Amino acid sequence: MMNEFPNVRIPIGDYVEKFIDFLAMNFGWLFDFIFTIASTTIRTIESALLATPWWVIMIIVFLLGWYLNNILNGLMFAAFIFLIGSFNLWEDTMTTVAIILISVVLSLAIGIPVGILMAFSKTFSVIMRPILDAMQTMPTFVYLIPVIFFFPLGNVPAIIATIIYALPPVIRLTELGIRNVDSEVIESAESFGSSRNQMLVKVQLPQALPTMMAGINQTTMMALSMAVVGSMVGAHGLGERVLFSINQINISLGFEAGISIVFLAIIIDRLTNGVADRLQSTGRRSA
Repeated sequence: MMNEFPNVRIPIGDYVEKFIDFLAMNFGWLFDFIFTIASTTIRTIESALLATPWWVIMIIVFLLGWYLNNILNGLMFAAFIFLIGSFNLWEDTMTTVAIILISVVLSLAIGIPVGILMAFSKTFSVIMRPILDAMQTMPTFVYLIPVIFFFPLGNVPAIIATIIYALPPVIRLTELGIRNVDSEVIESAESFGSSRNQMLVKVQLPQALPTMMAGINQTTMMALSMAVVGSMVGAHGLGERVLFSINQINISLGFEAGISIVFLAIIIDRLTNGVADRLQSTGRRSA
């Protein structure tokens, strides 16, 4: 009998469900407003991308790859873009890019200020760390349950779930970058009478920028990895094609949609790393 667990149940899940019901009943107007703004923004960005000729996007990606990496990478990125178009997945790819773009921009708008606050407040940092741990380790499908409770199926709940999943890296690395700024640099700035805001804007953020760029890179890659998961709540794009191919056992479509996501991931990873390398070399020259 001593080896058996006592007949005790702590219904944390029931409390969470009641909290979700409370939010849905009292803040429905807020979720309707968020849905309207988000869906309108997605349609606008998607329309702008689809209105841009494919060869213009290919040239832009080539020039960015050449400038930030080298000409071989630029040519490789342009070839990836051409291959995606040849799979007849251009519109799906632009939809995925629009969803990722909005998710990453919102993640940075939330994550960078939170990371800065954590760097300056140990108490806030201690409170936030277990929350970030939970956000990173919670199975991604769990995020889909509450968001479909608040929003109709489609791109918007996918963006909300993507933000929750992709947010922690930029928060953690923003905090780490600011905390690791050389103390001698801080003391020098203080000796010149810099205010707290001047210290942050002109010293700490520029010094922390390479580390923050690593966080932005990780956030972007994690957002891209949610493309297929997001399709389970009705998000369109390449993830929807992968899900359709699984249901239909369509190996050809599944491979082409999957490899297109890999191409996007490689392009985004190399470009953001190129930006981080350039910021790091600029910082070394100015030091």
